[in-house]
Amino acid sequence: MKWKQQIVDMKAYQPGKPMEEVKKEFGLEEVVKLASNENPYGFSPKVKALLASDHSDHAIYPDGYAQILRTAVAKHLNVNETQLLFGNGSDDLIAIVTRALLYPGVNTVMATPSFSQYRHNAEVEGAEVREVPLAKGKHDLAAMLDEIDENTSVVWVCNPNNPTGTIVSDAELQDFLKKVPKEVLVVLDEAYYEYVNSPDYKDTLSYVNEYPNVIILRTFSKAYGLASFRVGYGIAQEEVISKLDPVRAPFNNTILSQKVATVALADQAFIEECKEKNEIGKKQFEQFCEKHGLNYYPSQTNFILFEVKADSDVVFKEMMQRGFIIRSGNALGISDYIRVTIGTEEQNDKFLSLLEEVLVDQGVFA
Repeated sequence: MKWKQQIVDMKAYQPGKPMEEVKKEFGLEEVVKLASNENPYGFSPKVKALLASDHSDHAIYPDGYAQILRTAVAKHLNVNETQLLFGNGSDDLIAIVTRALLYPGVNTVMATPSFSQYRHNAEVEGAEVREVPLAKGKHDLAAMLDEIDENTSVVWVCNPNNPTGTIVSDAELQDFLKKVPKEVLVVLDEAYYEYVNSPDYKDTLSYVNEYPNVIILRTFSKAYGLASFRVGYGIAQEEVISKLDPVRAPFNNTILSQKVATVALADQAFIEECKEKNEIGKKQFEQFCEKHGLNYYPSQTNFILFEVKADSDVVFKEMMQRGFIIRSGNALGISDYIRVTIGTEEQNDKFLSLLEEVLVDQGVFA
């Protein structure tokens, strides 16, 4: 068969082990997944009520335009409905952008380490990938600008960044956007937007009106707790959306996913409550790191990347045997570090207590 040459040796995305598999493998009754940055508090009670009473007809196609959800999001953000693009999660939107704008002969610029799907989708399309190392865990925007040339088509800014949780400040981003050529699309991936509390981080919606080459990506998978429903959305000027929309697959959000996202969006009190609890959990991890002299990246998300001064693959396996699934830094391109989703206060206490035992066994602590 005539496969694209660039996918011959490509590996598929490798998610973490399912909780049921871990239970079976290690004979555990309970497993806590702190690997994929889901909301440990689940979703809004209003969504739960909807699911208990919904009688959607799943034999018919959903609204391909997602009109009800579109109207709700537009009102919430105070943007025009024609400025929105909905995807089957943010991953879908990333694939739409790359399919529309990347091909052999053009290049795309991104930070590393950052979200793996930028590179993955660019390689599928045969575009040149230009990766710029992070500077102290943050995007090096000046170095990224240096990589842009006449063949650059897309620049990715993951803000807050995954896996470090760090942000690009408003001042840095404004300076960057002023210098990026207008024919280059800048993707601001804000999957963790709702968790940010830094005064240096501005609501970037104003950039959409100011810069016709900016698109913002957000999701219902993280703070809203709707990861399995797969709803993401993009915000840009109408001309950008009109070019991307024909690339989108028809009916890419289900009837139920549109309904639950609409209901979840209306419960901002739940989002604020989750954000407050996340801040308390974050402090638990920061205090642990400071107590033991472990470096950590200042996170503006619901996860934290921190040093363990040991083989992170070993720590990953030891913690899994104890009932906690996390991400090894080796899998993220940062050795000797682990990335952990911030759980409930009780989950965090138990995790950190067990981690301390593991690091004592590894000779990190006396």
